[in-house]
Amino acid sequence: MKRPTIALFGTGLMGAPVAERLLGAGYAVVVWNRSPEKAAPLVAKGALQAETPAQAVQSAEVLITWLADQVAIQDVLFPAERASLLAGKTILQMATIGPSHSRGLEDAAIAHGAQYLEAPVLGSIPEAKKGRLLLMVGATTAQFERFKSLLSVFGENPLHVGGVGQGAAMKLAFNQLIAGLTASFSLSLGLIQKEGVRVELFMDMLRESALYAPTFDKKLLRMLERDYDNPNFPTRHLLKDTDLFLDAAEEHGLTAAGLAGVRDVVAIALAKGLADTDYSAINEVIHPPREKPKGGE
Repeated sequence: MKRPTIALFGTGLMGAPVAERLLGAGYAVVVWNRSPEKAAPLVAKGALQAETPAQAVQSAEVLITWLADQVAIQDVLFPAERASLLAGKTILQMATIGPSHSRGLEDAAIAHGAQYLEAPVLGSIPEAKKGRLLLMVGATTAQFERFKSLLSVFGENPLHVGGVGQGAAMKLAFNQLIAGLTASFSLSLGLIQKEGVRVELFMDMLRESALYAPTFDKKLLRMLERDYDNPNFPTRHLLKDTDLFLDAAEEHGLTAAGLAGVRDVVAIALAKGLADTDYSAINEVIHPPREKPKGGE
C-alpha cells in the first residue's frame, strides 16, 4: 500500500521533531509554517516547503495540524476559498485543544468532504524525537485501524480512546495534572527550604511514598537553581491548556476552584515575563526569591 503524502501545519517545538520522524520513516512530507524560516531545517532534511496553506492542502492526502489552538486551525484549513480543496483529505489533529473544539472541527471537516481524527500526545521533545510519545486517539474504529501504522511513527502503542473529543478530553485531564502537581511540588519544596529542612531528606522520603511522581525529580533541579531556560513545554502553553480544562469543567458542572487558583499563578508568571520559559517557572511565583537588601542598609 502506497504511503500517503503528509502535509504538516506548524513546525514549532513539537511539529519539527514529528516531521523528522515522518521523514525518517520514509514519508513524503510537505511543511507549512506561519514563519517560513522556522521550516528551513526540515527542508534541509528532505521536506518540501509550501508557500501557502492552500498549496500544502493540495499537495498531500493527510493533513497533520500542530497549531496553537482551534482558531489557528480554522484560519488555516477552513476559510471559504479552500472549501473545495479539502474534499477527500484526512485531517489528523495532534495539538492540545478542547473536546468541544475538536468535535466542531470534525463537523467542519465533514462539511468540506474530509475525514477528521484527533491524536493529542503525552510527552515532549525528547519523546517526539525518539518516537515514544503516548498517543490518545479519538476516531472511529475504522479510522484508527487505517491510520495505526502512521500513528505508530510517533509512538509505538497509540491508544484508541474512543470517538472524537474523547482523546482531547484525556489529554486535558493529563495536562491538568501537570499544572496541579507542579504547583503543589513547588509549594511543598518552598516550605522545606524556608524551614531549613534538607531537600535531600525530603526527596528521599517522598520517593519512597505513594505521593511521589517522577515529574518532581524532573523539575527539582530547575526549581532549586531557578533555571527555566530551554523549555520542552513553555509556561504560556500551560496557561492555554489550563484555560481549556477550566472551560471543559464548567461545561460539565465540575468544581475546579483549585485549578482556577493554579491558573492565576500561571498567569502571574506570564506577567513576570516567563511565558517562554519552562513551565516549572511558576515556582518563581509560588516561592519567589528573597529580595536582596539594598546596599548600605
